[in-house]
Amino acid sequence: MPSRDLPGGTYRVADLEFTRVGLGAMQLAGPGVFGPPQDRDAAIAVLRAAVDLGIRHIDTADFYGPRVTNELIREALAPYPGDLHIVTKVGARRDSRGAWLHARTPAELRAQVHDNLRHLGLSALDVVNLRAGAVEAPEPGSIAEQFETLAELRQQGLIRHLGLSTVTAGQLAEAQSIAPVVCVQNLYNVARRGDDALVDLTARQGVAFVPYFPLGGFSPLQSDALELAAKRLGTTPTAVSLAWLLHRSPNVLLIPGTSSVAHLRENVTAAALELPPDATAALDAIGR
Repeated sequence: MPSRDLPGGTYRVADLEFTRVGLGAMQLAGPGVFGPPQDRDAAIAVLRAAVDLGIRHIDTADFYGPRVTNELIREALAPYPGDLHIVTKVGARRDSRGAWLHARTPAELRAQVHDNLRHLGLSALDVVNLRAGAVEAPEPGSIAEQFETLAELRQQGLIRHLGLSTVTAGQLAEAQSIAPVVCVQNLYNVARRGDDALVDLTARQGVAFVPYFPLGGFSPLQSDALELAAKRLGTTPTAVSLAWLLHRSPNVLLIPGTSSVAHLRENVTAAALELPPDATAALDAIGR
């Protein structure tokens, strides 16, 4: 039976209750998030182990592979548990060589929503995030036309809730003037703290903040500081990084990716790691 006391607890927004530790499906595709996995059975095992561990939040996109992660999710988990929330993204595509390209016209966004529905085997998507910026940072400009397109699909019943990825606070406000936003997914971790204010803003609004690249972009000095904190606590830098994010704010939801069941279990146990105040202060200083 799945565990219902997953470390990290849950966070509720609208009618969704997310486990704060989720699974990012990106690494289940082939190298470079392109093509099939090297070990399909192992990828299926990760997805099934995640559900068995109590995870009820899986992040994916039809441009992972493309199609690969969504088809793996469907094969591994359909018929889906009623409390499992699959969150997907639109706004990008891959060319024949695997390059990441923008795909944000209304027609492209509608097609991507239908692709996600078809490859996941769903009649409606729990959450669709509009990827509005580049991989590592938001891009300036209005997102109204794109978000209005998704809001129309929400009114048609194809999408239950809307979210955003790689956006500024101003773009969040613009989107919220069109339709409710349940989550924001931006690059953020203990070393890369540019969105501190946005984490606090979304917490006040009751919007989930979902950091991606939770372990990336550290300088050598920052990595050394993280290693030292991990040794003090008798654990790994990965566990410390993930635990810091969970301690950062109650609206933070984790979606670390992995293609290994052992690594998945390590990520889940990180949620149970207690950070004493002096360790938290030392970690806070890494990003300053």
